[in-house]
This record gives sequence, structure tokens and C-alpha cells, in this order.
Amino acid sequence: QVQLVESGGGLVQAGGSLRLSCAASGSIFRINTMGWYRQAPGKQRELVAVIHTHGGTNYADSVKGRFTISRDNAKNTVYLQMNSLKPEDTAVYYCHAAAVEVGGNYEYDYWGQGTQVTGSS
Repeated sequence: QVQLVESGGGLVQAGGSLRLSCAASGSIFRINTMGWYRQAPGKQRELVAVIHTHGGTNYADSVKGRFTISRDNAKNTVYLQMNSLKPEDTAVYYCHAAAVEVGGNYEYDYWGQGTQVTGSS
């Protein structure tokens, strides 16, 4: 099994910054794509940012220029630096990893438990 543990959420005033971290642990052979998704009350979960094994990134249009995703492959950890936060960024943020377990042949999706980010106006 692969476990993802997020940290770094909280309450911040509009215009402020937060940094989320997500560490993967367990029976990991290889982690491919890692990313962050978010879900606001009454809305569907949406992609925020993803980062591929060799560093390529994709962002939602709503966060481009404000959020930066990065990863430390040696630590199996992905980060999300969030700057210029807006009230509309308020959501539960979920870490995602597409990984292959030791002894496994297929890639599976793994999710963290979620961390609340609140941008106050």
C-alpha cells in the first residue's frame, strides 16, 4: 500500500501565502505523476496542478502565476506553494499520486486525506 500525508493547510488573509506538503510512504516502487486537487463546498473536485516524473507541470488557469508545484523525488514528496491567495481558493486540497507498488505491475491512483485551505476576505 501507498499512503499520502498532507500538511500545511490553514487560514490566511487574502493576498497571503501557504505552502502545502504531501509525503508518500509505504511499498513504493515508482511514483509517476503527483498533483494537487481541490474541492470547495457544493462543487466537484478539480485539478489544481500536476507535476510529472521529470518535472513537467500543468496548472489550472485559475492558479497560473500564483501557485507553484514542485517535488523532491528522493523524499517522495510534492509541494504546492500558494501565493496571492484569494477567497475563491478556499477548499479542501487533496494530494494525488500515480504510483506502482513494489512487486506490482500496474499504476494505481492514491489520495491523501485532504487539508483545509481558507482564504479570508
